Amino acid sequence: MLTIGKLGEAAGVKVPTIRYYEQIGLLPEAERSSGNQRLYGRKAMERLAFIRHARDLGFTLEAIRDLLSLSDKPDQSCAAADAIAKAQLAEVESRLARLTALKSELERMVVQCAGGKIADCRVIEVLGDHSLCATDHRHPETEATQ
Repeated sequence: MLTIGKLGEAAGVKVPTIRYYEQIGLLPEAERSSGNQRLYGRKAMERLAFIRHARDLGFTLEAIRDLLSLSDKPDQSCAAADAIAKAQLAEVESRLARLTALKSELERMVVQCAGGKIADCRVIEVLGDHSLCATDHRHPETEATQ
């Protein structure tokens, strides 16, 4: 059995994060020692490693919850897990496209800068007027709030 500190150290996860995962139900509530210290077994370590890896791959907590639920039923079809992974892949591809557009826009801004005074600075000018951008590189969530 591992204490919360040892579990966090072994999994590379901070103690408050472990407590949070317990609070939202991603990790089951820990057993307690006679001194009321949280104690975790191998299953908790494996589950935390799963969560950590999924977070590293950018999965949302809700997607991780769904994947954990699926992993608790090993005899069922993996179609739902595939669908979750495909949705994550689509999000990553979308993010890459936005980052590529952003990179191009920043390169264009920097190249167009004449190195003069701020009053004539192309970087400042473009940042002040999105219509001067060559591409629409805004994040969909940012765009929706404007």
